[in-house]
Amino acid sequence: MDRRWGFLIGLVGAVWLLGSGHGGQQPPETAAQRCFCQVSGYLDDCTCDVETIDRFNNYRLFPRLQKLLESDYFRYYKVNLKRPCPFWNDISQCGRRDCAVKPCQSDEVPDGIKSASYKYSEVANNLIEECEQAERLGAVDESLSEETQKAVLQWTKHDDSSDNFCEADDIQSPDAEYVDLLLNPERYTGYKGPDAWKIWNVIYEENCFKPQTIKRPLNPLASGQGKSEENTFYSWLEGLCVEKRAFYRLISGLHASINVHLSARYLLQETWLEKKWGHNITEFQQRFDGILTEGEGPRRLKNLYFLYLIELRALSKVVPFFERPDFQLFTGNKVHDAENKMLLLEILHEIKSFPLHFDENSFFAGDKKEANKLKEDFRLHFRNISRIMDCVGCFKCRLWGKLQIQGLGTALKILFSEKLIANMPESGPSYEFHLTRQEIVSLFNAFGRISTSVKELENFRNLLQNIH
Repeated sequence: MDRRWGFLIGLVGAVWLLGSGHGGQQPPETAAQRCFCQVSGYLDDCTCDVETIDRFNNYRLFPRLQKLLESDYFRYYKVNLKRPCPFWNDISQCGRRDCAVKPCQSDEVPDGIKSASYKYSEVANNLIEECEQAERLGAVDESLSEETQKAVLQWTKHDDSSDNFCEADDIQSPDAEYVDLLLNPERYTGYKGPDAWKIWNVIYEENCFKPQTIKRPLNPLASGQGKSEENTFYSWLEGLCVEKRAFYRLISGLHASINVHLSARYLLQETWLEKKWGHNITEFQQRFDGILTEGEGPRRLKNLYFLYLIELRALSKVVPFFERPDFQLFTGNKVHDAENKMLLLEILHEIKSFPLHFDENSFFAGDKKEANKLKEDFRLHFRNISRIMDCVGCFKCRLWGKLQIQGLGTALKILFSEKLIANMPESGPSYEFHLTRQEIVSLFNAFGRISTSVKELENFRNLLQNIH
């Protein structure tokens, strides 16, 4: 009798274990787990963890940053979308309406932004405007005051500075136009396939310090890739110096961030009356699901967090530039300009308080000659990527690509200008370290895009929670 009871109890226990998932069969993973289970904990080459970034960004930074970016100073960006591609001629232009960019009419842009007077306070504007007019003539007019002549030479030195990481548009060109970023948001346009792949392929294959013999995982323009190629790629990547590894991770993080935006603002439905934009869960899974991407998607999301830390660190380092009393977010509306500068400084001080900033001191820290050569290679590769943006066939993608590359380039310029920032005068123009309005607008909007991506990851995590 005891044996039979023992057998029955054992049988019931076994059934319970199997039914509750404690036996050999585990409950199936949710879609959220497949995308995000590896996107947690500490990031490579950093002392920061994903969870700390999520809390800081989503609840302390994101709302205020979005408010700042809606202000006139940050919403209008001057860009030349007509520059020819310097690398190949056979650009297939996207003919879809969603690829188009609507530039501003002249009367839509505040006068203070259109003038040269955004640089400093109104007191300094006359000198700066005179300098820039002289500089455009290509010579220093001897009839100018000694102070103005000196300033002209200093501005020229700044424009030719080896610290610039991007080949910026000539905003004086007749083809350069102001664009309202709020009316031309970054979202899914339908630009995809071989033309889009070609852009990213050239960026990764020719500008990320990668030899041709090393195959990149999930390259849509390569065939016959397997697990061995993936292992070879990451073995190569881990063997790189920290600077070159960081370069690849920045580009990968930017690519991931753009894909998050496209998945979060996807054209779900279109009628004669309206278009409905929203989260496309399937699109997100195809790009980031751990199984569908053979483990590549979660790696890309971690690189997005790495990019976030780099741009966050740059903003924390450049606080003294914006704290100077002469600096204004000048649009011509004194009340709004003062309010927005106060909001800007609140955001920057919040950023400065972040407890786990990236330590950039490990960059270019070896032999001075080798470090300088590496820094120059780093800069030239990045400048080349900024030129590739003129080859993008979708004008809206080109707009946001140019802006985000310029913003990241400005962040890198800041990180490698620590001594120049420390030596800035407390008032008046800063000749050794300077940011143009173009750089300021691109810096904050680029970080705004990364911040939005981190916020959207929380939204996708919630949407995928109950999907298997």
